[in-house]
Amino acid sequence: MPQISYDPDAGLWLLDTPRTSYALRVDDSGAPCHVAWGGRLSLAEAREVAARPRDTEGSSSFEGRPPVGEELPVDGGARYGVPSLQVRFADGTRALEWAPAGHHITETPDGAAQLDLSFHDRHYPLDITLHYRVHADTDVIERWTSLRNTGAEAITLLRGDSAAWTVPPRDDYRLSHVTGQWSAESQLRRETLPFGETVLTSRRGITSHHANPWVMLDDGNATEEHGQVWSAALAWSGSWRITAQRTPDGRAGFTGGAGHDSTTLLLAPGETHTTPCFAGLCSEGGFAAASRAWHAYTLDHVLPHPREIRPVLYNSWEATGFDVDEQGQMALAAKAAALGTELYVMDDGWFGARRDDRAGLGDWTPSPERFPQGLSPLIDEVHRLGMRFGLWVEPEMVNADSDLYRAHPDWVLHFPHRTRTEMRNQLVLNFARGDVAEWAYKWLSALVADHGIDFLKWDMNRPFSEAGHPAHPDGDDRLWTTYVHHLYDVIDRLRADHPHLRIEACSGGGGRVDLGILARTDQVWTSDNTDAADRIGIQHGYSQLYPARTMAAWVTDVPNQLTARSVPLRFRFHVAMAGVLAIGGDLTRWSDDELAEAAGFVATYKQVRHLVQHGVQHRLRGPVDDGPTVVQYTAEDRSETLVLAWQRAPHGGRPRLPVRLAGLEPGAVYRDAGSGTVHHATVLTDHGLPLGLPPGDWASTAIHLVRR
Repeated sequence: MPQISYDPDAGLWLLDTPRTSYALRVDDSGAPCHVAWGGRLSLAEAREVAARPRDTEGSSSFEGRPPVGEELPVDGGARYGVPSLQVRFADGTRALEWAPAGHHITETPDGAAQLDLSFHDRHYPLDITLHYRVHADTDVIERWTSLRNTGAEAITLLRGDSAAWTVPPRDDYRLSHVTGQWSAESQLRRETLPFGETVLTSRRGITSHHANPWVMLDDGNATEEHGQVWSAALAWSGSWRITAQRTPDGRAGFTGGAGHDSTTLLLAPGETHTTPCFAGLCSEGGFAAASRAWHAYTLDHVLPHPREIRPVLYNSWEATGFDVDEQGQMALAAKAAALGTELYVMDDGWFGARRDDRAGLGDWTPSPERFPQGLSPLIDEVHRLGMRFGLWVEPEMVNADSDLYRAHPDWVLHFPHRTRTEMRNQLVLNFARGDVAEWAYKWLSALVADHGIDFLKWDMNRPFSEAGHPAHPDGDDRLWTTYVHHLYDVIDRLRADHPHLRIEACSGGGGRVDLGILARTDQVWTSDNTDAADRIGIQHGYSQLYPARTMAAWVTDVPNQLTARSVPLRFRFHVAMAGVLAIGGDLTRWSDDELAEAAGFVATYKQVRHLVQHGVQHRLRGPVDDGPTVVQYTAEDRSETLVLAWQRAPHGGRPRLPVRLAGLEPGAVYRDAGSGTVHHATVLTDHGLPLGLPPGDWASTAIHLVRR
């Protein structure tokens, strides 16, 4: 099992994972301080690192404590860096002083080792516990913080991060993260970490399309396959903030947690606040090894049903828009089933007065005009065709033109005497209210139970505005956290009551992708942009942290609805096969040849999807130039591998070089399942695999190699 050791003489804790060690101590002031994070250390070696002299007051009398190097920097004393923890006590005092109160090392029911390091403020009634957990099968270290008000007066929590991470001194640092916007999520950025503070955040109430709550740091020399990388990811689906720091004394680190600037939380007497997990990883082997470690961690410790094979899905949205009715859906379902689709999902337009995006949200009963006998005839037909049935829902939203809003205008986020801003003609229901969350749970549970629904596409199509909760004391700030907890609770209850139910998280595409939502859903809708050319870059950025098993990828019509680009069907399928394959085109307009070709690709995907969804991913060549982008998925036992390659527009005279494969069994022989060609693993890894891409634009291939 993983090990956590304590040396009472040195006042040192050492956390061991399979390949790394993490050490911390309490200094003379009582503050928890970082010692080391990197390759494996013995307790004696950790003691040597801890015994090195440290200038805890900085390099001069002007500096104070170093801004990087504490396990949870607080606002108090001569600290001038980013505080992870800021409080204001009832008398107005803000500075916090640490007083150690013991520790506990335990084994959790799943075999993990956990350290709970307890403190209280030296004068005020606040208990603070730093939590650490390590598993036997991953180098990911889970960290979070608990705060308890033990007094009789409220304490204001101004900032409560989950953890702060410190990386070793290096000559230089580089920051990796993703940026984007709607339809262009997960754009990978790698740039020198500037001196000072770099803030990544979402103030939108959701994870957001514009950033994602993870970071990676290296010394500027790491490559895809070489170098040491330190990374961390926050398991939270609301507003968040991560601040990376680079200090003049040659140190770097990052702190992160839920909430954004200017929001506070009132901690009532006797109340405990527990932060979300902010997990960290130190890895050797470049960015690829870091990604693979996060993929494995997500599969083994995050997803609710990680080893399931995700079905091939058909979604009706691009075929019908809001023009949904029973006969049209049955016709589409028949065509989808003929392609080999295993899950049929009816999208928006099936309920209430929903004829466009201006009305009906909140009235979650089937339209009697479009479904005169309810949904049962359609669902029965989908099941008869051998497919599971799924339904699009948007439980957190309401149109002003709806029966729900007319009955409960107070249920939305709002401030008194302020305009209620509509985006996409929608308002946000206040899930921080217990009655709203309970309403959502009841109708969702009844919908699933009454209709035998197998799958929900859970959408959330706009960020917060006028984020007020006027009926509740402290509601305006508290709702940012309570909203997410109630959202999690509704989903958790649904899954407990309906064990067969599977859920896809969506927020206008990839606006809610994080380890928190993945702990209670089965996959996410990566982006509303289904253009295959754009998806290559989106999927590349997504794969830095999240596994292909969670990445829904659609094949849709051309010209593409967003970009007006036309891409061959073969290319569209090969790009979508890099994740959980789905089809979203209007099948009634596909030719017989296109339908036959699509059925062939679906059949091919079913033969290799176990590799994509559960294999080890290698990004052999990223989307960095006009050359091919190549991704490889290899079985854990190395018995087979899949290579997917795409090239948009090659330039004349450019050499077509073989691509060196990775992760194969040394000395083994592999056969190409398509051509029958036999390859030696040594040749494939040292000399490469000729891709054999066809000439011209939009060339792509899928090569399945099986060990003989």
